Amino acid sequence: MLQDGYLSVLEARDRDEFLGQVVRFAKRLGFDTVSATTIVDHFLGEPEFISVDNAPASYRDMFEDMGRGRQDPVMQHCKKQSVPIIWSQETYVGAGQADLWDGQARFGYRTGVAMALHLPQGRHFFLGVDRDQSLPKDRSELTRIVADLQLFAVHAQEAAMRIMMPATGDPDVPNLTPREVESLRWTMEGKTAWEVGNILGISERTAVLHVNNAMHKLGCINKHQAVLKALRLGLIR
Repeated sequence: MLQDGYLSVLEARDRDEFLGQVVRFAKRLGFDTVSATTIVDHFLGEPEFISVDNAPASYRDMFEDMGRGRQDPVMQHCKKQSVPIIWSQETYVGAGQADLWDGQARFGYRTGVAMALHLPQGRHFFLGVDRDQSLPKDRSELTRIVADLQLFAVHAQEAAMRIMMPATGDPDVPNLTPREVESLRWTMEGKTAWEVGNILGISERTAVLHVNNAMHKLGCINKHQAVLKALRLGLIR
């Protein structure tokens, strides 16, 4: 089951294990190559990129060409947007970069899905999966693939930040209120804000406020990331 992949990537202990889990999940969705990158913006100086991938050795120089990345319409989309991009030859042709697609298509990069999570404190996480065959024409199947990748990306970025950026460490454990902790714990159980409110004897609006406050204190952009970080910090079990 795909759910196993969400949990397994969180248990990765080093870069090799992390890459193995990302590749395994991508292959279960029908993609051969992957790239996962953590990016840190620095106020002075260039951004820092730390990546793992399974790009073919013969494609390595082109793959790591930063100048090429600045022209790539997929990378430019992910730099500015949080919405996933489903790309193909038409994406590059439409951006006037048909030559870029021609160059990468020879190595199996003909179509794929890419997305970026833009996190607080100038941190970003990019996940891209690629393949040689066309993507499914069935819209519902394609939507499911993108949804699976989005959920996996939330889990993968937690592992990536821990493994690939160990020097940054975690700040002091945030001081969440008991209500914020309880709201996160019931959110982890799959409860809606309305259900959390009923359980805790508070309004739905107050339950949403508690979850949002917890997200802010934990430096997360959605409740799923907040739950994962709270678990990692031992705030909920």
